[in-house]
Amino acid sequence: MKSRRISRTRRRATIFGAATASVIAGVAMLPNWSAGAAVTDDPTVDAKTKATFQRLADAVFTDRTEALVGGGRKDRNKPRTDGFSGDVRLSSGTARSQDAALSKLDRRRGELAKLGEKYSKGSTTVTLGATNVKGRKAKAVVTETTTLTYQKVRGSEPGTTGFQARHELTFTADRRGDWQLTGITPADEDNLAVNQTATPESVPAPTPSAVPSASTAPSAAPSASASASASGSVKVSTTTPAAPKAATSFPGPANPKDFTASGLDYKAMADYAKRYWSDYNPAYPNFNGAGAGGDCTNFVSQALKEGGWKHVPGYVYDYTRWFGNAEIQSHSFIGVNEWSWFAQNSKRTTSLANVYQMDVGDVLQVDFDKDGSKDHTMIVTSRSKGVPYLTYHSTNTYSRSVSSIIASYPNASYYAYRT
Repeated sequence: MKSRRISRTRRRATIFGAATASVIAGVAMLPNWSAGAAVTDDPTVDAKTKATFQRLADAVFTDRTEALVGGGRKDRNKPRTDGFSGDVRLSSGTARSQDAALSKLDRRRGELAKLGEKYSKGSTTVTLGATNVKGRKAKAVVTETTTLTYQKVRGSEPGTTGFQARHELTFTADRRGDWQLTGITPADEDNLAVNQTATPESVPAPTPSAVPSASTAPSAAPSASASASASGSVKVSTTTPAAPKAATSFPGPANPKDFTASGLDYKAMADYAKRYWSDYNPAYPNFNGAGAGGDCTNFVSQALKEGGWKHVPGYVYDYTRWFGNAEIQSHSFIGVNEWSWFAQNSKRTTSLANVYQMDVGDVLQVDFDKDGSKDHTMIVTSRSKGVPYLTYHSTNTYSRSVSSIIASYPNASYYAYRT
């Protein structure tokens, strides 16, 4: 999930959140079959085999979650995936990739501990969806649901953080008809879970549900030099302003938020995000799913709207306008970069110098590959002892600390907005 693109010159990515591989799965190291070797007919996948697919997937992701919870590799039990052999097992390439992922997560756990974050326990469950078999390959989509319990290091952390992520598994049958797990890829656009190790990749941006013509637009488009605020229009020199980057050092300089000055309801924003982090509001379109572009900015815009941000109607591609409902959304309502442009044009936000200055209702954006195009949007739903906790879509996630985001993507560029 790197930069999304609404057009060749208008880039955007999504939440809050760019899909990436949860494991860079290796190609199965299968033996060479001689011309005279006995090869079984194309195998079938019965209910028992599907159940084993599910159990192996559960083992893969549970091992990854446990790497983040107390103790290093030597302190953990034998990986669950080691218990699979024979009819269904990891390929040798996938086993190497899994081992590399666990080592990387061990290091991430140590980095988080230095930032004052630890988990006392974790829980992962995997459900198996559709399984399609073609010849000697089977593809299955699984949904991973993981919950991590915060250890009370600071004393006032949220109780838990968690996420849901969908993965597509590829199983390949060897000459005996035994199935080997040879590939694991994200089934949705984004994969920004705490137990994922790959860097997000670029995918297209979501397309607005409708694009009105000049005769059907809610109001006429303004000139390039005009921008709309919550109460009217102000002049700007450009409709695509660059936002300043935020530092990631802890602790951030003091910059307390005035929760009364704007008249917005920040608690309503946080409550909305917590309510709909995984159970999507049917009053809005869902931009998750392969090819849809991701739902992160759409989700954050919904929360801001719930807290008092008012529609500014106009053309969908005008970055001084902002609106969204079930039928139509402006680019600034659903696009990462487009939201940033509107937020600055409208003066509804101010930029923060450090990500740790964020508080409830503030917004964080990330440019994972530092190419100048922002990729992901998240909203702060709580704050504890100087640490903001974020909730977002793509991947559906609640109460993830900004420290965890930075530990996962230390080389990214960050942009923090006070709402």
